[in-house]
Amino acid sequence: MFSSHDGLCTIGELAGHAGVSVKTVRFYSDGGLLPEASRSAGGHRRYAPEAVERLGLIRSLRGLGLPVADVRRVLDEQDAGDAADALEAAVDGRLRMLGSELRALRWREAALQLVRDCPQEERPARLRLVGAVGAPPSTSALVRFWRAWLPARMPARAVGAFLEVAVPQPPDDPRPAQVLAFARLYAFVTRPCGGSGGRPCQPSAHAAAGARESAVLYAGLATAYDLAGGELRRGGAPGPGEALDGFVDAYASTYGTRDTPGFRHRLAGQLAADPRIDRYWELTAEVLGAPDGRPEPTPGTAHDWLLAALDAHLSMTLGEQPLEERRARGARSTTTGTGGRAG
Repeated sequence: MFSSHDGLCTIGELAGHAGVSVKTVRFYSDGGLLPEASRSAGGHRRYAPEAVERLGLIRSLRGLGLPVADVRRVLDEQDAGDAADALEAAVDGRLRMLGSELRALRWREAALQLVRDCPQEERPARLRLVGAVGAPPSTSALVRFWRAWLPARMPARAVGAFLEVAVPQPPDDPRPAQVLAFARLYAFVTRPCGGSGGRPCQPSAHAAAGARESAVLYAGLATAYDLAGGELRRGGAPGPGEALDGFVDAYASTYGTRDTPGFRHRLAGQLAADPRIDRYWELTAEVLGAPDGRPEPTPGTAHDWLLAALDAHLSMTLGEQPLEERRARGARSTTTGTGGRAG
């Protein structure tokens, strides 16, 4: 391959065979990726014929965007006789990185469209809103919000299960409206709720629930929300049934009591007075929204469906006032008892 009597080539000859610059060959040599066979009497680098193939492999790996450290691992395993594992790991790692980069680019594109298409006088405020969110956005602020909202002694497994359904994952290919909804959601969870000390305004049930009780409460609520979500998808009207029974039983089990008409009456009054975070769930539904605009049930919308079902049940059996009137009455007085606003 090479014209020299010993079959070796100079750095310039190697660069010419590989179609790269001498500077590139020197960079890989100095980094230990391209070993020299020897040095001439004048101190010039000399390379063996297999250096051409090795340099081609280095260029291919670098052309795919693999960092030098990954290239080194592939070459080291090749020298040991097996480069398959290192190559597979390097390619998988690069694919994951590219996926994240593509998600970030799609998010930035939708954010820029959002700023471009809004009225000119609204652009500064819109820019500040969406610019506060990274690309791709992190959900850590939402997680912190819920960890402060949920009962302090709630078991980690129960917290994790709730966070899976309560924290919306940003779409990989968002529409501008979804970017706006997520940015507003981020702003919602990063400003004080208005409670004492700036902490979230927690339902009274959380203050009374210990570790076991909070796990029982949220496990029962998760089942009830799932059943209510099915009713929402079918367009079912709120009313008595399995979903409502499970919802009430979650609270009754938490407080070691039975599901009676009197308990349902007290529970409805307490839930009507508890703090609400409707805006969180409205924005969550927008983040998760399908292109056709069909809303996806959230724990918040399921909770409201169940409150309406409880209200309908009480209206039929006890002649109770409508839910909105009970909420207004609860806001004017301090109510003690059982219940909490999980959604």
